[in-house]
Amino acid sequence: MTSKEDEALEERLKAALWFAIGKIVDEETLEIGVNATPQFIGALTEMVWAQIENVSQDLESFSKHAGRTTISIDDVMLLSRRNESLQEVLEHHLKTLQPTKPQATTRR
Repeated sequence: MTSKEDEALEERLKAALWFAIGKIVDEETLEIGVNATPQFIGALTEMVWAQIENVSQDLESFSKHAGRTTISIDDVMLLSRRNESLQEVLEHHLKTLQPTKPQATTRR
């Protein structure tokens, strides 16, 4: 991709993130009876975007350090090591995703 294409893609992704965050903020503010300004939604979007950039860089570094070109579950779990609550949620989710192994039967 060219630099202009990269910039256009980033702008589309940021717009989609702004829209999604705006919907969540609207739902939550209606529930608790407060208002949120567009500036608040914009600032929250920028903060989330910065966090996404940091996380993506960390995940890429972990996978490169392990000699892989693809980010794996191990990389995500390594990233969550300093946030016990997040790590617990991810571990629980992993358990629900992993198929149960059928019990081995012995043949006679």
